[in-house]
Parts: sequence; structure tokens; C-alpha cells
Amino acid sequence: MQGPEPEQSRPAHFAPRRTIPVLLIQLLGIVATFGAFGALLFIPAGRLDWLQAWMFLVAFGAFLAFFVVWTSRHDPGLLDERMRVGANTKGWDKIILFPYTLLLAGLLVVSGLDAGRFRSAPAPVALQALGWGGGLLAGSLIWWTISVNTFLSRTVRIQEERGQKVIREGPYARVRHPMYLGVIVLMLSIPLMLGSGWGMVPGALIGILFIVRTALEDRTLHEELPGYPEYADLVQYRLLPRVW
Repeated sequence: MQGPEPEQSRPAHFAPRRTIPVLLIQLLGIVATFGAFGALLFIPAGRLDWLQAWMFLVAFGAFLAFFVVWTSRHDPGLLDERMRVGANTKGWDKIILFPYTLLLAGLLVVSGLDAGRFRSAPAPVALQALGWGGGLLAGSLIWWTISVNTFLSRTVRIQEERGQKVIREGPYARVRHPMYLGVIVLMLSIPLMLGSGWGMVPGALIGILFIVRTALEDRTLHEELPGYPEYADLVQYRLLPRVW
């Protein structure tokens, strides 16, 4: 979703900074996510001596921890928004999130079976390095988006209670949905990071799903977010400059 004005102009009703107990609860949520991802990888793999999986989990967990700590200090309103599903979330987005969750779990399970157990379509070291490069690129783009967009909602909705406005800075000066571009690149990179060829199948399906989500969200913003049609006239591309 679209993003913020400069810090000094943010609405007064933005959430206060996180207290230490709340921050600990959110960090425990990261630990739970880490455990769930680990189970989806290592149980299908049938072994724990899988270096690529450990490297991925450490990198992913570190990114999530940094996100929680940084937003708790600098943008608690964004953290609150990312931790919930708003009441006015679009019904079609709730439908999209269900297959996305299944496909993400499937990506990890398939990668575990492929790279961890059977090694039926192993990605060579060169492709694994490419995957890590793609993951670094995706993570940088996602973080750039987070750093400028306090309205980066977990679901598609118009945040009227937070005074949502169109953002034109940072990556939004080039494409209208940079977060989704980052997610698509990341989902194509994770299987390679894990050394799995077959994991690219659910990764590609997630990419297609997010292209559909991009189109639907863009239509919603055109219809419901003031100033968005004018912004779209200036920034013509949704995901890739000169492509779409």
C-alpha cells in the first residue's frame, strides 16, 4: 500500500513506541516463525546437517528481528499495521492470502524434499550464489520500501484512520508497487538459496499470484485513494520500468 509524508507531518494518532514487554512478545513471534520455517524445511529433509537451510534461516530471522526492533523505535504505527489484518481488508485479498500461505509452505517443503532429502534437481553452486544475490537485492528493495512507507499494510485496505496518503519518494518514484517486486524476486531466490530446482515451481506460482494481486490493488488505489490516479500518471509502471 502507499506511504508516508515526512516524519514531522505524520498524524498525531500514530501508535506510541513499543514498550519492552510488547517488543519481547513480537520477538517471540519471530522465534515461532523461525521454528515453523525450520520444521517445514528440516522435517521433509530428514536431517539437520543442511548448511543452506541454516544459512537461509539465520538470514531470514535476522531480517525479521531487525524489522521489529527498527520499527518499534522509528515507526511503531507501521509495526502495528503489519501485525494485524484490518477490518476493511478487501475480500479478494483474503482469498489471495490463503493460496499464498499454502504455496509458501509448499516452497519450503518441496525444497526440503528436493535439496535436503532426495536431491533430485539440485541447484549448482553458481545458481545458489545467484539466489543469494537475488535475495540480497530483494531484501534491500523491501527494506528501502519499508523505510519510506509507513502505510505498508499487511493486507490491501485504505487506512483512513491513519490518514493514508500517496507517496512519491524512494522506490515509489520508479514503480508503484516496489514491495511486491521485492517479494517476487525473493520467492524466486529462496529455492536457489536452498539448492533446490523443484522449489522454483511454487516460487514461480507465488510470483504469478503477486502479479495478480498487484493488478487488483492498483485498481483499488485508483478508485479509493485520493491523488493516486495523478501519481499513476507520473509513475507509469506497476512492477518493472518499461515492462509493466
